[in-house]
Amino acid sequence: MHTEAHPLESFFYQAVRSSYEGKLGLNDPEMTLYVARMLCEFSEPENLSKLRTSGFSLESIRIMVQDSDPVHGTAPSFEAERRIRKYIGDSTLFIAGMYVDTVDAESTNENESERATLDELIRIGKESYYVVSQFDVFEYEKDAALFDRLSEHFERCVLGLSLIRKDLGEFKALPPAAV
Repeated sequence: MHTEAHPLESFFYQAVRSSYEGKLGLNDPEMTLYVARMLCEFSEPENLSKLRTSGFSLESIRIMVQDSDPVHGTAPSFEAERRIRKYIGDSTLFIAGMYVDTVDAESTNENESERATLDELIRIGKESYYVVSQFDVFEYEKDAALFDRLSEHFERCVLGLSLIRKDLGEFKALPPAAV
């Protein structure tokens, strides 16, 4: 059964492809499609609102990581751990690449729990995608290699998204139509 593509998927796919392949030499169509679809997900108001509500703070991200552990945290299963870690990877990639102004460039120790640093987001995002890549059996076997590559190239993926954001920022709003 074929599902309908998100209306912005082709736009985001071209933007990610241009950035990843054209500017960074990261030629991975599967990764490009995944990141484009992730951007589609976060373009939905309810998903962006959920991300803002969960917070960009380092403390909220640390709590999500801790909660994702089915042994020492509150995740009810290893499948829940995978789902939570995938969300953490996606959200840290999105925040670090598209909302970098919401994070601190470096730690200030005074307000360490208030805002995440870029280094911390990258570390947690890489780690989360790596954890997802370790689910390499049964229905997850096909996706494991993709998440391994996302973990391995996390910094380049962040850079590619920041280049997209810069390119999108150069677009100017159309003037109001003359009446």
